[in-house]
Amino acid sequence: MNVTLQSDDLQIAINPIGMELSSIRSRSTNLEYIWQGDPAIWKGQAPVLFPIIGALKDGFAYFDGNKYEIPKHGFVRHSDKPKLIGQTENSLKFRLIWDNETLRIYPFEFQLDITFTLSEKVLEVTHEVSNLGKETMPYSLGAHPAFNCPLRIGETYEDYRIEFPQSETDATWLIDQQGLIKDQTKPFLNNSTIIPLSKDLFDNDALIFKHLKSREASLSHREKGAVLTVKFEDFDYLGIWAKPAAPFVCIEPWMGIADSTTSSHEFIQKEGISFLAPNSSETKSYTITVA
Repeated sequence: MNVTLQSDDLQIAINPIGMELSSIRSRSTNLEYIWQGDPAIWKGQAPVLFPIIGALKDGFAYFDGNKYEIPKHGFVRHSDKPKLIGQTENSLKFRLIWDNETLRIYPFEFQLDITFTLSEKVLEVTHEVSNLGKETMPYSLGAHPAFNCPLRIGETYEDYRIEFPQSETDATWLIDQQGLIKDQTKPFLNNSTIIPLSKDLFDNDALIFKHLKSREASLSHREKGAVLTVKFEDFDYLGIWAKPAAPFVCIEPWMGIADSTTSSHEFIQKEGISFLAPNSSETKSYTITVA
């Protein structure tokens, strides 16, 4: 059962399965900003990506010479084991901790706490990753929130765009049929602040940016302005994705990316991997601000 939280402006809901954000609703207009997970199109809403982002080459990686099969985007998003461990007037805190089942596919004693804090029109999502083991723990972490688009009746997908506060020049990295990152890029942003949305924009999978100057991205209507803004100071990569022709768009802050097509399978050599010392923690946050 979803757990809810509200401010004067918004009500949010969190699904304990996967600690997944499942609703951001305006209390004044009743507009729902989060995609509601139609299984005929894509049943996700805002999966938590841990300890990997995207796919592993051939579905496995090596840790210290041993082979481990970690599912795409990791194992948190479908887990029914997270527990609500704290609740205040404006926050909810969930925890997932390692067990024998996770050790079979990821051999580290981790703890993942996610706190959702709501203040007026701003939702802050804070991830605290802890290494409870006795050896350095490699991991990656990402967010995958999907936003309804178009938002209102009578609008079209093409009415919307992604906007950056700074002019950007960057390429998107190409993805193969297995979801792996090729060593090829496609020019995309050329001193631009705008990505116009279109039904065919994601025909070749996600847009993946590694070198953006901006640390925020807004979903905006071309005439009515910004709908919401995702700020991601703690994340180096940004993915933008939707199922082709689907009525949503994901703005995804990532610490890392999927395996490359030339991956050695050695987990510690993956691009974007972080290393956490024994008995230490690291915190990564992003915010969603509704206009």
